[in-house]
Amino acid sequence: MIELPATPLTTPEAALGELRAGNERFVAGTRIHPNQDAEHRTALANSQTPFAVVFGCSDSRLAAEIIFDRGLGDLFVVRTAGHTIGPEVLGSIEYAVTILHTPLVVVLGHSSCGAVAAARDAVSSGQPPDGHVRAIVDAVAPTVRLAMTEHVEDPDRIVTMHIERTVDMLHAESDALARAITDERCAVVGMFYELSAGRVREVTVAR
Repeated sequence: MIELPATPLTTPEAALGELRAGNERFVAGTRIHPNQDAEHRTALANSQTPFAVVFGCSDSRLAAEIIFDRGLGDLFVVRTAGHTIGPEVLGSIEYAVTILHTPLVVVLGHSSCGAVAAARDAVSSGQPPDGHVRAIVDAVAPTVRLAMTEHVEDPDRIVTMHIERTVDMLHAESDALARAITDERCAVVGMFYELSAGRVREVTVAR
């Protein structure tokens, strides 16, 4: 029988280890669906202590609690198309790290990302999309241009580059997160999810 850690996950290393273990269960088909019962729901009514922030793409196939085999109160999830960063995203992540004392932030991208594909099309054609979708494309376009400069054409490698760039942006644009990292209270890691296999792999070292 698989047992979860009895003590709270308060370090980046412990939090990352638990995400790895949960994804292995998901891939192997041995999920335990923890913390999804009525008793746990009631216990969380007045407080929360998530052990990881998952800042991921909004893609419907990228449900964090499912692919990491977790439940209520475990993950603080922030999602935008193409995991694009704005003030609300930064504020949400800072809230989790500074108020809830969450020790790990994950940037989660995935294969066949529609936001990256749309940005590639827009950059190649010189014709940005209409409406507010343009904001997403504009946010991803610098990664696409960098890939073109480095002659990278593989779509999944471009997604990986975008994950790496997002991790760097979080470090650069959030002073609160940077302080937490310096104080070793939190770490940030980039992950890539393979849609067909269900497996998550780390593309940046937790730092």
